[in-house]
Amino acid sequence: MSEHSHDHACGCGHDHEHDHEHDPVFIVTDEEGREHEMIMVYTFDSEGSAYAVLLDRNDPEADGVIFRIEEENDEMFLVGIEDDEEWERVARIYEEIASQEDQG
Repeated sequence: MSEHSHDHACGCGHDHEHDHEHDPVFIVTDEEGREHEMIMVYTFDSEGSAYAVLLDRNDPEADGVIFRIEEENDEMFLVGIEDDEEWERVARIYEEIASQEDQG
């Protein structure tokens, strides 16, 4: 998983007590080699790239993780954000989105 995380609402428009059991599950391996079942709860665009916010399916209160969505040969895949400048930009955007949803 990306080393970057946030501690804001997931942005899915629900509290975390909701059921994401019908959402697609992504298996993400963290830096320590542990696999996590992650569910995509929010997507947004910035500067021509798409990003996804994922939550741990088994620990929805844990921080979400942001990945860049890339396409190759008509297949989509998630890529960790390694560039600090890119990370700061998308984290700011997502924080704004999450803040607006918390207020709304």
